[in-house]
Amino acid sequence: MTLGIDEIKTILTEHGLIQEIVSGEDVSFDEVTYDSRNVKPNTLFFCKGNFKPEYLAMAKEMGATGYVAEQKYDEGNGLTQIIVNNVQKAMSLVGAAFYCYPQNDLFVIAYTGTKGKTTSSYFAKSILDNANNNKTALISTIDTVVGNEPSQRFKSHLTTPESLDIFNYMRQAVDNGMTSLVMEVSSQAYKKLRVYGLHFDVGIFLNISPDHIGPNEHPTFADYLHCKEQLMVNSTHCIIDADTDYMLDVYEAAKATTDPDKIYLFSRDKKEFKDVQIDFNFSSISDTIDSNEIRVVANSQKAKKMNVEDDYKIGVVGDYNEANAMSAIIASALDNASADDAKKGLKDVFVPGRMESYKSKHNGTIYVDYAHNYASMHALLGFLKSNNPDGKVIVVVGSPGNKGLDRREGFGKALTESADIAFLTSDDPAFEDPKDIINEIDSYINHDKVDVHIELDRKMAIKKAIHAGDNNAMIVVAGKGRDPYQKINGVDTPYETDPVVVQNVLRGIDNE
Repeated sequence: MTLGIDEIKTILTEHGLIQEIVSGEDVSFDEVTYDSRNVKPNTLFFCKGNFKPEYLAMAKEMGATGYVAEQKYDEGNGLTQIIVNNVQKAMSLVGAAFYCYPQNDLFVIAYTGTKGKTTSSYFAKSILDNANNNKTALISTIDTVVGNEPSQRFKSHLTTPESLDIFNYMRQAVDNGMTSLVMEVSSQAYKKLRVYGLHFDVGIFLNISPDHIGPNEHPTFADYLHCKEQLMVNSTHCIIDADTDYMLDVYEAAKATTDPDKIYLFSRDKKEFKDVQIDFNFSSISDTIDSNEIRVVANSQKAKKMNVEDDYKIGVVGDYNEANAMSAIIASALDNASADDAKKGLKDVFVPGRMESYKSKHNGTIYVDYAHNYASMHALLGFLKSNNPDGKVIVVVGSPGNKGLDRREGFGKALTESADIAFLTSDDPAFEDPKDIINEIDSYINHDKVDVHIELDRKMAIKKAIHAGDNNAMIVVAGKGRDPYQKINGVDTPYETDPVVVQNVLRGIDNE
């Protein structure tokens, strides 16, 4: 693919981004990147984020012929210079053009929410794969899928990638024959303009609770809510869980740009709002540790036309996953999936790192789950406790460093509510001392209710937790799921993943 300087000028001028362009005539670029390590000959390089001038010098040495930045750099002398007032916006707009607007060839479903984005995305993909013969791409916290070959599925580094990566993945998906895309859109994606200018066919707002508030994320909850609501503003169809906090605020945000006939509300209960109709209700038919089934009822005429009133078995247990399934049923129906597609997709779905269970001979059942904030931990532990009131709930958990600082208090609260034994350990400590993080979580736990153990080594913490279980115990290894790294002092340090550690411990017990 090639993009000429005249097209770049036109795009950036239309959006009022240009400060100055120093360039010859008929200049064009064969590559675009923001990572100096990925520069190839004739690349346009974006100076973004934690940029250092030496990155531009490296890019120039490796063959970059132009750069985009918010100021001039001596290191870029001799290159085409595109100086803009916002490099993140410019990168998204230029990226879309460079990859020939691949979003126009995909039906794009996007999820936001404090919890449930990943599970819901896998639910929707599983349904759509039945409807379109496995032509559904995925951009999620866990995996990115741009095709059906093994090489076209790989681990993700961000919930929502940088804009250049998004458009690159979309282009690959289209070229590989994909017709739909399900993706997660985090609040940070809007805060940091990773999805600037991108419009979605369907936007889903699952829920919101305090999270990601801190010096490196959102300064206030109001800012967090505002960023999440931007998905509603930028979607043709909006789906909202009416049970979420701030529902009316979210609904008003959706109505600002979306025809009310294209806004769908669903609720577990027959909740009522003045002048707002709930389109779908769902209820539990079966809600146990071994079975999950819901009944869907359509209330409005537009909901009835979708023909999805039915009973659905869900392959992932947990009552908190029922709303996720409901959202996926509606979203996939808007992409022409049938109720039968949804039935099969939900029944057969597998979500890596979500309620993966491993039964031991004498130490209970171990669950690996990505629960990583108060809302998800509260829902998970509460569900397990209610289904096994006589068994101990044992939890292995830590909290990441340098972000989501309010999670630590949330974990302490959730453990106090529903755990019997807690093993506090490391979970992506980043540039913080993991002992300090653990001590902060511990300070919020009621030690009269929870027996707390501190073990910095995550593998050892998992081993100790499993050995602490009896036949009736439910042991939760929370936070990392299938993440193959520990983020320590800026380095992605290889880690076997929680499921592998659990299975190794169980093999060792069996051989004792």
